[in-house]
Amino acid sequence: MTDFEPIALVTKQPILIVAKKVTPANDLKGLIAWLKANPDNASAGTNGVGSPQHVAAVYFQSKTDTRFAFVPYRGGAPALQDLVAGQIDLIFAAAADAVEQIRGGSIKAYAVMAKSRLTSAPDIPTVDEAGLSGLYFSSWFGLWAPARTPQDIVAKLNTAVAGALADASVQRRLADLGQEIFSQDQQTPESLGAFHKAEIEKWWPIIKAANIKSE
Repeated sequence: MTDFEPIALVTKQPILIVAKKVTPANDLKGLIAWLKANPDNASAGTNGVGSPQHVAAVYFQSKTDTRFAFVPYRGGAPALQDLVAGQIDLIFAAAADAVEQIRGGSIKAYAVMAKSRLTSAPDIPTVDEAGLSGLYFSSWFGLWAPARTPQDIVAKLNTAVAGALADASVQRRLADLGQEIFSQDQQTPESLGAFHKAEIEKWWPIIKAANIKSE
């Protein structure tokens, strides 16, 4: 919070709840029931200890009273490869990692952990629609400069970011990647600073309670 100068919020990427193709549950409520009926038997791949996918899964467990094991990978691609192969049961996946496999029918998608459906995968219901209201989780991206960067430089960089995000071709490309652009009023340095602080206050207690430590 003190080492960097906020410039702009850029995009957020909702997490998708996905499982291997042969999972018996056909919807999110069914998945939760299946996990509760088989405590500690299922396994969830993550992009590593402390990754957004790991924290999203811990958050899901805390809200659904389910238990399953975590299998850390060195990124989303190898985790997804094992999910397709049936080596693990589920992933709380970044949209960009999972959408193509969902479209191809090689994995099951249960919900988007967001208030609205994805432009790139409009058939996947939100958690609210799937019966788990308010279970939102997105990884997000912002741009910072070193602390004490002159404010006129911050302002120039912010203008450049806002201009790029207003470009229609950039918007289409980001949508294809499962990225959602923050609204224009949220793209200010002040908004990034406030959002960053709020995210720390929201997620740190959950991370601490789960004893998640970086490796």
